[in-house]
Amino acid sequence: MKLGYNEIMITSMYFNDINDFINLEMGVKRFQGNMERFHFNPIPLDEYSRRFFPNIETFHSYNKNNMVFNDGRIIKLLIWYAVNYSTYLKEKKKGNICKNIEYTQSDRNKYGNTIPPEVKSLGDYCFKNCNELTSINIPTSVSKLEYWCFYGCSSLKSINIPSSVSTLGNYCFSECSSLTSIYIPTTITKLEGGCFRDCTSLTSINIPSSVNELGYWCFYKCLSLTTINIPSLISEIGNNCFKKCSSLTSITIPSSISKIGNNCFKECTSLKSINIPSSVSTLGNYCFSECSSLTSINIPSSIIEIGDWCFDECTSLTSINIPSSVSTLGYYCFDKCLSLTSINIPSSVSTLGDSCFKECYSLTTINIPSSVSTLGNSCFQECISLTSINMPSSINKIGDDCFKKCLSLTSINIPSSITSFRNGCFYECSSLQSINIPTSVSEIGNNCFEYCSSLKSITIPTSISIIPDYCFSICTSLTSVTVPSSISKIGNKCFKKCSSLTSINIPSSIIEIGNNSFEECTSLTSMNIDNLQFISKDRIFMIEPVLVSIKIPSSLQIINGKNIEKKDINEFIIPSSITKLGDKCFSKCSSLTSINIPSTINKIGFNCFKECTSLKSINIPSSITSFGYKCFYRCLSLTLITIPSSINEIGNCCFYGCSSLTSINIPSSIRSFGKSCFYGCGCEEELKKNKTIPRNCFE
Repeated sequence: MKLGYNEIMITSMYFNDINDFINLEMGVKRFQGNMERFHFNPIPLDEYSRRFFPNIETFHSYNKNNMVFNDGRIIKLLIWYAVNYSTYLKEKKKGNICKNIEYTQSDRNKYGNTIPPEVKSLGDYCFKNCNELTSINIPTSVSKLEYWCFYGCSSLKSINIPSSVSTLGNYCFSECSSLTSIYIPTTITKLEGGCFRDCTSLTSINIPSSVNELGYWCFYKCLSLTTINIPSLISEIGNNCFKKCSSLTSITIPSSISKIGNNCFKECTSLKSINIPSSVSTLGNYCFSECSSLTSINIPSSIIEIGDWCFDECTSLTSINIPSSVSTLGYYCFDKCLSLTSINIPSSVSTLGDSCFKECYSLTTINIPSSVSTLGNSCFQECISLTSINMPSSINKIGDDCFKKCLSLTSINIPSSITSFRNGCFYECSSLQSINIPTSVSEIGNNCFEYCSSLKSITIPTSISIIPDYCFSICTSLTSVTVPSSISKIGNKCFKKCSSLTSINIPSSIIEIGNNSFEECTSLTSMNIDNLQFISKDRIFMIEPVLVSIKIPSSLQIINGKNIEKKDINEFIIPSSITKLGDKCFSKCSSLTSINIPSTINKIGFNCFKECTSLKSINIPSSITSFGYKCFYRCLSLTLITIPSSINEIGNCCFYGCSSLTSINIPSSIRSFGKSCFYGCGCEEELKKNKTIPRNCFE
C-alpha cells in the first residue's frame, strides 16, 4: 500500500519529536512539505522547531511549561493540560479553549458546591471536610474524581456517580460518615486504596462487574456494612480491605481470587462463616484476626501459606482442618482461639511458629506429626486445658516458654532428639508431676521448671553441666533432686522456695553456687558440699530456713561475703584450708553461739560477725592483724574475747553495742582505734580509764 499526503500527515501526528518530522521529509522526497501542511502543532514547539511549521493557526499547548507563540499568525490557543476552573474562565475570555478543566478546592471555595458543566475532573481535596454538603450532582462531563475528593463530608448521605466517571481516586469518599448508599457505574474498573474508608453508615454497596481491583483499606471500618458482593474479575483483595467491618456477617469470595491480603477481614467481629475458594493460595498476615464470631472455616487444599496472626483471637472457632498443602503455621497463627478444642495438623507441616497455639484455653489434646522439627517460642503457652502431649522423635528444638503455664499438663514425653530446653520452657506447669529428661539434652534454660508446684522429683542427666538461674525455683513439692557429677554450676535462686526439699548433695564437680540458690528452702535441714573452690558473692541460704548443718569441704580457701547469713545456724566448723572470711560472712547468724577461727585465717572482712546476737565467745588466732568495720557489731551475748598481740587496728564500730562484753584486753600492739569502736560495750567505763584509747571510740 502506497501512503499519500493525507495518510502520512495522519501518521506523523503520532510523532514525538521534531527530528522525526525532519527525517521523514529528508528521507522520502515526495513527503517534503509535510510540516507546511499542518495548521496546528502536533508536538510541543520551541523557537527552533517553530519555523518548521510556518502555517500554524491553532496552537496546541500540551504542557504548562510549553512555549506559547503570539507571532500574529496564531488565531486560537488550545490548552490540553489540566487547569482549574478559575484559569479556564480567564482563558475563555481570551477566546482560548481548555480541554481539561479541573474543579479544585480553591474553585469550590470561590464558586460554591455546584459543579459547572464544563468541568472534566474534581481535583484533590476538592470537597474535603465540606460538612454542610448533604447531596451533590456530578455532571456527566466529569470523568475523574481525584484523591481525597469528598474526604470527611460527614453530612453527605447519598451520591450518584455518572457513567462518564472512570476513576475514583484514593480515599475519595473516606470518612463520609453519613453516606448510606452509593451507585457505582460500570465504567469504573478499580476502587482505589481507602476509597470508602470509615464510611461508618454505609450498609450496602453494589460493586459492578467491571471492577477488577479492590485497593488497600478500601472498605476499612465500614461499621454498618452487612453484606457485599465481590465481582469475578477481581484476583486479589488488598490489605486491610474489609478490616473492622464489624457488621459484616457473610461474604462470598469468587473463584477468581488468588490472594487475600494482610488484615483483610481483621476485626470483622460479626463474620460467622466464610467460604474460601480453591483458587486462593495465600491467606495474608492477620487475615481473619479477631473475627470473634467465626465458628468454622474451610481451608481449601490450594492454600500453601497461612500468614502470621491469621486466626489470632478467633475466640469462637471450635475446630479447623489444615490441608496437606501447608508447610508452616505462622507466628501467633491460632493465638487466643479460646474455643478451639481440636486441630488436625497434616504431615506436610514442618514448623509450628512462635506462639502458634498460645492461649488456646480449650485445647485438650493435639497430635504433632512426625514431619514437625521445630516448636516455636511460646508455641503452646497458656494452653491451660492441655493435659498431655506426645512429641515425635522428629522434633529437635523446643522454643522459649513453649509450654509455659500449661496448668493441666500432667505428663509429657520428651524424645531423645531434643538437645535443649529453652528459657521458661515448662514455667508454671503446675500439674506436671514428673518429667523424663533424656541424656540428649545438654542445656536447660533459665526458669525452665519454675513454679512447677506439683513436680516431686527430678533426675538431671549427666549430659547437663549447668543448672541455670531460677531453674527449679518455687517447685514447692520437690522432695528430691539428683545432681550429677557433670554439674559445674548452680545458678542464682535455682532452688528458691523449694519448701519440701529436705536434703541435697552438692558434688565435687561444682565450682560455683549462685546468689540465693536455696533461699526459703524451709525444709532443707542437711546439705553436703563435697568440694567447692568458689562460693558466690551473695547469699546461698538466705532468709529463714531450718538448715542447721552444713558440711564445708577442706579444700575451700575463701568463704565469701553473705554466704552463711542464716538465722538458724548454731554450729559452724571452719576447716583449716580457709584463709579468709569475707565481708558479712556470718552476718545475722543469730543462733550461732560459738566459733573457732583456725590459725590459717589472715583476714576477717567487714561486718563479718555483725548481729550474731547469740555468739558468746570466739577465739582469735595470732594470724589476724586487724578487725574490720563493724566486725562484732551488736554481738549482744559476747562476754569474752581475747585480742592477740598481732592486732594493730580496730575498725570503726567494731564492738559497737556489745552490751555483755564486760572485760576485754587491749594489747600494746594496737596503733589505731576506729570511731565508736567501743560504744555501748559493757566494759565501756573501764576502757575509758585507758588513756591510750581516744575519746571518739565511745561516741
